[in-house]
Amino acid sequence: MKQVKETIAMNECLWTPSPERIEASNLRAFMKHVNGQYSLDIKDYDALHDFSVHEREKFWVSLKDFAGLKAQDWGKRILVDGDKMPGAQFFPDAKISFAENLLKKKDESQALIFWGEDKVKRAVSWKELNDKVSVFAQALRAQGVSKGDRVCAFMPNMPETIIAMLAVTSLGAVWSSTSPDFGVNGVLDRFGQIEPTVLVGVEGYHYNGKAHDCLGKLEEIVKELPTLETCVIVPYTRENPDLSSVDKAVLLDDFVAGFESGAIEYEYVEFNHPLYIMFSSGTTGKPKCIVHGTGGTLLKQVSEHILHCDNGPTSRVFYFTTCGWMMWNWLVAGLAAGSTLLLYDGSPFYPSGNILFDFADAEKMTMFGTSAKYIDALNKADLKPLNTHDLSSVQSMTSTGSPLVAESFDYAYEGIKKDIHLASISGGTDILGCFVLGNPIAPVYRGEIQCRALGMAVETFDDDGQPIRGDKGELVCTKAFPSMPVKFWNDPDNARYKSAYFEKYDNIWCHGDFVAIDEKTGGMVIYGRSDATLNPGGVRIGTAEIYRQVEALPQIQESIVIGQDWEDDVRVVLFVVMKGTFELTDELISTIKSKIRSGCTPRHVPAKVIAVADIPRTKSGKITELAVRDIVHGREVKNKTALANPEALELYKNLDPLAI
Repeated sequence: MKQVKETIAMNECLWTPSPERIEASNLRAFMKHVNGQYSLDIKDYDALHDFSVHEREKFWVSLKDFAGLKAQDWGKRILVDGDKMPGAQFFPDAKISFAENLLKKKDESQALIFWGEDKVKRAVSWKELNDKVSVFAQALRAQGVSKGDRVCAFMPNMPETIIAMLAVTSLGAVWSSTSPDFGVNGVLDRFGQIEPTVLVGVEGYHYNGKAHDCLGKLEEIVKELPTLETCVIVPYTRENPDLSSVDKAVLLDDFVAGFESGAIEYEYVEFNHPLYIMFSSGTTGKPKCIVHGTGGTLLKQVSEHILHCDNGPTSRVFYFTTCGWMMWNWLVAGLAAGSTLLLYDGSPFYPSGNILFDFADAEKMTMFGTSAKYIDALNKADLKPLNTHDLSSVQSMTSTGSPLVAESFDYAYEGIKKDIHLASISGGTDILGCFVLGNPIAPVYRGEIQCRALGMAVETFDDDGQPIRGDKGELVCTKAFPSMPVKFWNDPDNARYKSAYFEKYDNIWCHGDFVAIDEKTGGMVIYGRSDATLNPGGVRIGTAEIYRQVEALPQIQESIVIGQDWEDDVRVVLFVVMKGTFELTDELISTIKSKIRSGCTPRHVPAKVIAVADIPRTKSGKITELAVRDIVHGREVKNKTALANPEALELYKNLDPLAI
């Protein structure tokens, strides 16, 4: 396979932290902590990163100490078989509780703030959170839930979901969740594989100003889960729903009735004891059930909250996410930093595109987490929060879900806030964290993710498995890290696990992203998923490069690009969703091609440009290039229930322009 050799030019610096901000950061305090602990002289991020990957044992010990993480016993051994992937074991003798580390405060200050569109506003104190977790855990224990049992949730991003998760994990049971916009088959494809004993479900939810009933879905779901003993129903859109149609259903208040709050009895579990079961998108078959361990998830997510996001006891942390996306699991770990979590459920554009910025101002948000598509949508809608909102409390904005294009960096600083730490981050469900993300004590360069994550030996490999800088290649991690999945569910010989991450390079984690690391800044640019890269003439190019050019045009709302097999080669096919009343004319097609040619290379120029009404995407909002590619080639998309809008696939079937 030929590969374009392309040096990534150092981009324009858009933001630099003040000396005062750098000195007050958690990262600076952590450097001093490490230096004092090991008699070192680490002065900058690069030196700290080197330490974190070459002295993994010392780094993770320092992190747990600095963060004040608790354990019944951490054990004497820190890393066993550290040169094996999979197979490395961190803290193999530890006994810990995930929930105990998140319930670190018990006072009357705010732990959770919840807005359900414009319908519900609530606050939960740390004391109330502890009390509610205590009662819920007792009720679960009385129900027979114990270490290793699975408890699933079909819930919005609301306080009861976090309360239930903390109660479940306090017992050493295993948590898994989806959001209530999932269809019945999508839920059963996930929960049906892991055999839960208890399901926590919401009776309805608000979206775009309307109440949506969930009892009909729950009725069908419960019938198809034979291991289920109880379905706990949480009221949200109405106080006393009729549960007669749902088998084994009990209202939350009735489920916890008779139990009084008290000290939580934590079950201390092994470092790699299953904590969460996450799911792959499932667009190529039934979702893979990815099992994540208790200790690895805690260490990884706490390192990101405290060091990379600079979150702490005075932070008020928000991420726009549903319970079907791994960013919900990431968000809740902010409690371990002592932060207040700001929860929002519903449409980010109801009653207007200002709602999340209203939330930010009203609740003094310090970290605003969202997706790249949301930032792009704000830009396309010509919204300028910079002119309409105060946002003085907001110190950082993080973006994930897809690559944040350079123009969105421009918009964030020109349209949202000038003095803000904008951090594009990337990792995934596979590691419940990030490979690359923000650095609050370093400059932000246009179009670049700032740094490789601490503790992560991230490199870029060429097709021969050699590390490279400045050129595009595979994102890999060359050393084991704590939040590697423990296993896949029902994968006794680890065959699917090894195939997912270790098939391309032996003993090297290959993540499947097509990336480049800048030689000068050390920042990273992501060009798309490796399995979605285009290969016209045998030259490998990333889809994100094309999106960056096309979606900068005011006439284009969104786009998706694939490679179509054609005459013993591959040709690039671009589908565009037009904005408003614009039409795809021959003149506009010429403009699109010209912009791609000048902004990329002639090989990036699509052979066909076709207007479509919609783009299929997963439940977490990611566009599905592989599904479109399969439809165009007449192949069956195996699991349409994994898509938020499977009907959109019909738009790509048997298109006349693709036959010539």
